[in-house]
Amino acid sequence: MQFHLNGFEPGDPTIADPARRDAGSGASGPLPQEVDVLIIGCGPAGLTLAAQLAAFPDIKTCIVEQKPGPLLRGQADGVACRTMEMFEAFGFSERVLKEACWINETTFWKPDDRVRENIVRSGRVQDTEDGLSEFPHVVLNQARVHDFYLDIMRKSPAALEPYYGRRLLDLEVDATLSGDDVNPHAVTVRVERVDAAHEGQIETIKARYVVGCDGARSVVRKSIGRALHGDSANRAWGVMDVLAVTDFPDVRFKTLIQSAKDGSMLIIPREGGYLFRLYIEIDKLDAGERVSNRNITSDDLIAAARRIFNPYKLDVKQVPWWSVYEIGQRLCDKFDDVSADNPARLPRVFIAGDACHTHSPKAGQGMNVSMQDGFNLGWKLASVLRKRSPSALLHTYSAERQAIAKELIDFDREWAEVLSSAAKSSATADGNGFDPAATQSYFVRHGRYTAGTAAQYQPSILTGDATYQHLAAGLTIGMRLHSAPVIRVADAKPIHLGHTVKADGRWRIFAFGGAEDPAAPHSGIGRLCHFLADAPQSPVRKFTPAGEDIDSVIDVRAIFQQSHHDLAVETMPGFLLPAKGRFGLRDYEKIFSADRRSGDIFSTRGIDRERGCMVVVRPDQYVAHVLPLDGFEQLAAFFNGFMM
Repeated sequence: MQFHLNGFEPGDPTIADPARRDAGSGASGPLPQEVDVLIIGCGPAGLTLAAQLAAFPDIKTCIVEQKPGPLLRGQADGVACRTMEMFEAFGFSERVLKEACWINETTFWKPDDRVRENIVRSGRVQDTEDGLSEFPHVVLNQARVHDFYLDIMRKSPAALEPYYGRRLLDLEVDATLSGDDVNPHAVTVRVERVDAAHEGQIETIKARYVVGCDGARSVVRKSIGRALHGDSANRAWGVMDVLAVTDFPDVRFKTLIQSAKDGSMLIIPREGGYLFRLYIEIDKLDAGERVSNRNITSDDLIAAARRIFNPYKLDVKQVPWWSVYEIGQRLCDKFDDVSADNPARLPRVFIAGDACHTHSPKAGQGMNVSMQDGFNLGWKLASVLRKRSPSALLHTYSAERQAIAKELIDFDREWAEVLSSAAKSSATADGNGFDPAATQSYFVRHGRYTAGTAAQYQPSILTGDATYQHLAAGLTIGMRLHSAPVIRVADAKPIHLGHTVKADGRWRIFAFGGAEDPAAPHSGIGRLCHFLADAPQSPVRKFTPAGEDIDSVIDVRAIFQQSHHDLAVETMPGFLLPAKGRFGLRDYEKIFSADRRSGDIFSTRGIDRERGCMVVVRPDQYVAHVLPLDGFEQLAAFFNGFMM
């Protein structure tokens, strides 16, 4: 799909008339007086959280934003493979794939040994390794990602729309109402309207929970006494989106250029076929100096880019967006309002995204990790507010996401150093302060991290121990479910197993059959289904509310080694063909077989063919536990640990 040919135009490129691309003006009227969850900020973290909560009409959610309307341009653009997997859960991965620029290869450029002022290509690598994900690494304007979330929210059961033009003034938590009871609206929030028609008006809203997704200068963070800790690398970079004419051959590849004396530059091709982004290294800052003191202009960035591009030419026609920033890595020690002197107190206020971790954009992880913050917290808030889990579950948000953010900070510090022309290497072959081969090697070694697939949660009430990990060696406990192709038995449709995990707050149990005949009365799958359907200690029976579908809380699906031609639906346990809905209609989409044409999931994910196993998957697509098919007691104990 090509667009932006005659200048950058924000909004949906499939709408021919730019005047009709308005993404909506948001909710009208005053804020509600009381809500279950108040989200401050319509950035990636806030919209992911809002889209998750919008799936539950019984949860009253409100999201406010200081800006007058939706984002139109600029800011983040990289969408990691793991994030694409999450977009599939929300239902808009196809829209992103169609519109985005796919990053297939990365090229590397270094100084020409013959003429040091010039640059030459030094190598190229595949951007992500084969089989890492069913989705590619893509690039798309952050504003369009916002648009997709807003569309999901608008069409959701809750019909959620942001309230724009609201600036947070302060919030206060009533400590007398912050016990285990989720009923009190313990947080009082004041916002000021900044839209022209109501400028200066103060609104007060009470919430059970507040989530600050309000950026690096977060008022929510300051209100709960948190601070970002870290330092600056005293390096300044510029970033600009350009429509330009150039004879540089790799402008449609992701490209890293390290020049002899003019610094480094990163090229990111953008959607539409014409636009591209430049990250340009600027001079090192003096101690205590701020980048704002330099009074850098877009013309300065263009001039710096031209010096690095030498001998290639760059004729910039339009700069839709540009900015300058200092490299720094900063992190909060906790992502909620629970103090160290009273760790048992239940959290009422949370922070996510840039409000609790900031870093350089070089690794392309900022927007991606922020959205994972929102996905992690969303299903937990829903579970607590719907009285399916105790409020103590909310302690796991800060514990899990702060550890992941710390890993990101450490990686970003290393990667920013590698990208800088000041990076030193004892193996430097050209004596010029960096080693191009080492840069390329580092990129390849850390590909899984930049793809977003390396995150792993540590053992907790939500993440089991590794006693039975050998039964599914390729589905690592604590890491995201690595999807694989399967065949749906009822209609022979090839699908990805991971795509059955939607952003609906449900848990999944994937039961992989052993070597025995699945239709045998005492097969492992048969006995598991009997336990889940009939045993008093079954988590499915125990935690499914009366009158709801049997899979409304825990969705159980079976995968067999046999070809779908060798399996008969009518011989399968009735539990795998549940009657659902008003008319008690059969659900035929619970039974799968290995897809041997596209990669047998038992082989590719290391499933024990003799014994089979259960793989328990969280609502946010992370593997929570691996158990044997007859691990009934362990399964019951696991769910008893956090559900009620």
